[in-house]
Amino acid sequence: MAAGACATEDYETFFPKPGQRNSVRDAKSICAGCSIKAECLEGALERVERFGIWGGLTERERMRLRGQRRKAALLSEPG
Repeated sequence: MAAGACATEDYETFFPKPGQRNSVRDAKSICAGCSIKAECLEGALERVERFGIWGGLTERERMRLRGQRRKAALLSEPG
């Protein structure tokens, strides 16, 4: 992610320890202005990243998004 807004930031900002809400907020703020946010998120979803903030989403938020996408795909299948 050399082209991402995170490239010049502290790595640990994107991997906060449980309960570090400020770090999550900081990471999401950095992601919000990133030019490759969508690509970062898609990559994390494809790799099933289990930790950290990727594309502006936490692990739990990515898991929820994957579930929503699976449900939408099932509903759009013919038959």
